[in-house]
Parts: sequence; structure tokens; C-alpha cells
Amino acid sequence: MKPQLLAALLALSSPAVADWRQFRGDDANGVAQGAAPPVTFSDTENMAWKVSLPGRGLSSPIVVGDKVFVSASSGPRQDRLHVICFSAKDGTELWHRQFWATGRTACHPKTCVAAATPCSDGKRVFAVYSTNDAVCLDLDGNLQWYRALAIDAPNASNSLGMSSSPVVVDDTLVVMVECDAQSFTTGINVEDGVSRWSLDRPRKANWTSPGIMRGKDGAADHVLVQSSAGVVAVEPKSGKVAWNYTDGASTIPSLAVSQQVAYVPSHGITALRPTPTGSDVPEMVWREGGISPGTGSPVVYQDALYVLGGSGVLNRVSTTDGKKVWQTRLKGPFSGSPVCAGDHLYCVNEEGLVQVVALKPDAGEVTHTHGLGETVLCTPAVSDGAIYIRSDGHLWKIGK
Repeated sequence: MKPQLLAALLALSSPAVADWRQFRGDDANGVAQGAAPPVTFSDTENMAWKVSLPGRGLSSPIVVGDKVFVSASSGPRQDRLHVICFSAKDGTELWHRQFWATGRTACHPKTCVAAATPCSDGKRVFAVYSTNDAVCLDLDGNLQWYRALAIDAPNASNSLGMSSSPVVVDDTLVVMVECDAQSFTTGINVEDGVSRWSLDRPRKANWTSPGIMRGKDGAADHVLVQSSAGVVAVEPKSGKVAWNYTDGASTIPSLAVSQQVAYVPSHGITALRPTPTGSDVPEMVWREGGISPGTGSPVVYQDALYVLGGSGVLNRVSTTDGKKVWQTRLKGPFSGSPVCAGDHLYCVNEEGLVQVVALKPDAGEVTHTHGLGETVLCTPAVSDGAIYIRSDGHLWKIGK
């Protein structure tokens, strides 16, 4: 058999690598469908590699094909902005780009300028920082465009630091710049960095990230933007508001979406869905006031909603009626959000303790723990049978 034909057959028979292109995955819901990362690991077992990172960073890794991308900030004022690309195979640094910040770098000591997770459309990488600088690079690290959003809105900041992660939907990058002063959300053309639309938003500090609601055909119908006022569903390309929920919501944990239902941290958890008639007010499916997420965002997996409370109690909730099915206690505190893969939930607390929870119908069982030995405030990424976790100082790949 000719080598070219053999390579083609192998490519067809090999499973495609599942990307993790933005905060909490491609669909921004914290679920890696079909993935099965290791459920036991240590410093010597299933630890594929560990690499050093510069400066500081709370942002999560993202994975596109065989490349892993992270952002960071460095310098006494954190005014040096980094985007770094590593080989997913062995952790080799493929390229490293740096930029000077144009906006405010003041942040609470716990957070940093590189708090927002980058995202990718599969051709480009977009990184947004607390300074409201937006960088677009191709996958080889070549600069495509650079937006200093602080020039358009010099008062868009808060005293603790911005951290909303952008999402990219088709050819539009949606960036939330929501704060106490010049508060807005904008949709940016991925090709040239020009804003397609901008929405005035409530003037209150907001650290949530957008959700994505897909239609029955799998296309992304709307981006869901959450704030203290509630949730608006926005058409990603035009910026047109399709519906508006106005009964308030959290400004820290973000909503989760599954099967055209949004599970919103509002009065506990409120489940919303668009009406069949296309009303500008969504239908409330249920509301459960006794269950509230802490800092981490909820996750929907199969027929259950998983909510990690501020005290470290993990609740399994029925997506049908919001009733609590079981609860189990984990060791906190947590800043990052849990992620789900292969019937297991992966939760990393601030001490760097990774806790693996087997998701059984009648109970949640912590089946494995491993301490990374460093403070971890990010949300893990999952791709191709591996889980990626970063601290300020290191990036780990846990996989066979």
C-alpha cells in the first residue's frame, strides 16, 4: 500500500480531537461530550507534562487541534500581556507573543490582568484582558488585529479588575465590558476587529461570561448575556435583543445552557426557555430558591444540573423540576468552575486539590484526589482524553 494512501486511511479511521475553544468548552457549558480523561492520577501516574508560565494568570487554557493556548500578564504593573502556545503532545512551547497594555491595570491582589479566558474560532485566537485590550492572532502567532477598547470607553473598569471571558460565535466575537461606569457589551467582526454592534448595559460590576443557546439545528441562535438586571438573549451577528429576563441574576457565577433551557443563578436557580411564539419575555420552567452556586458556574450533564455552593456542597438537581436529588461535600474553597467528562465531575479548589466525583444516580462519590501543590483559581479544560489545569506558575496536562 502506498504511504500516502495509508496515511489517508489512518486519518479517516482515527477519532477527531475534540477542541475546547473557550471558557467552559466550545458551547460554554462545562461539558466535554465523549471525552474520558483519567480518573486517577498523581505526579507519576497519568501526568503527561508540566510546563512553567510567566507572570500571573487566572484564565483557563483552551485547546485547538494539537495546540494549547494560555494568556498571562507580567511586570510590576501587570502591563505586559502574554499569549503562549504549547504543543498538546509534549508541552513544547511553540510560540510566545507579548504586548503592552493600553488600559488600567489595577486589580484586587487575588485576581490579575489575565483573568479572562481566551477563545478561538478554529482559525484565530482571541485574548481579552482586564485592561480591555483585545488581541487577535492566527494559530501560528501572527498578529491579525489589536483593539484598545479603553480608547472607546476610558472609564470602563472596576476597582477589583475585569474578568468576563469572551465567546466567539461564527464570525462574531462577543466581549462583555460591564462595570459601574461605561458599561457595554459588543460584537466584534473576527476578520478585522471592527465592532458590529454595542449594547449599553447596567452600570454595575459584572464578572459573568456569556452563554450560548443553540437552536434545534445546532446553530447558535443567541448569546445570553447575564447581569445584575437579569439575562438578555442577543443575536450574535446583529446585536438584536430577542428576549429579556428582568428579575435579576448573579454577577459572579455564569448561567448554563442545555436543550434550549438556560439555568440562571437568579433567586437560587431559575430555569428559562424561549417561548414557542417568540415572545420578548422567556418562559420560566421552574425556580428553586434553596440551591445557589458559589463562585463556580453550574453544569448540566445528561438529565441533571450540578451546582457547587460556596461552602463546598455539591448538589445534583433534576432538570425537570429543580428538585434536589442528592448532595455531597467537597473540600473548598473554589474559585474555578467544575467541568464534566465521562460521568465524572472534575473540581479544583483554590489550594490546587483536584477532586474527581463519580456522578451516580443516587449519590456523588469522591473517588480520587490529587494535590498540585499550588494555588489554582482557573477552570480546567478538557480535550482528547486529557484535562488541562493552570496556576500562575505552571500548566499541567493530565492524560495517558
